Order: sequence, then C-alpha cells, then structure tokens
Amino acid sequence: MQDLDLPPSDTVRWSPRRKASVVRGVRSGAISLEEACQRYRLSAEEFLAWQEAIEAHGIGALRVTRSQYYRDAAERPEPAQ
Repeated sequence: MQDLDLPPSDTVRWSPRRKASVVRGVRSGAISLEEACQRYRLSAEEFLAWQEAIEAHGIGALRVTRSQYYRDAAERPEPAQ
C-alpha cells in the first residue's frame, strides 16, 4: 500500500491530496471500501462524499472550505430559461 501513497492509518489532518489518494486506492481495487473505512475511521457516506466531490468538481472540491460552496451550488435550482 505504500506504493499507492496512502496516508498513515492515524491521519488526523485530511488534506485534499490525502483524501484523493484514499479514493484512488479504493477505485483501483488496492484497498476495499470496507478496509479504507475501518483503517481511516470513516463512514461509507463520508468516503462516498469525497468520491462524488472529485467526480463532480475535481480534487479542489475536497477542501473543507469549498465543500459548503459546492453543496450549496448543488442545492440551488437551475435558473429558468
């Protein structure tokens, strides 16, 4: 797993790069979702939120300060045309 650049299991400070490396590890099959959640003490919902943020907006969406912005944007109705 070291080849994947996965963060240590005792990680407390979650940078966007660290979150993205866990998502990459699960997507590649190198670590299962269950194992990642157990190793990093994450809920499946939290991991899936990271994954969805990357898919929708890229790695920058994993910044804590941006997550509220993207969440609010997703909840706003589309302007009428």
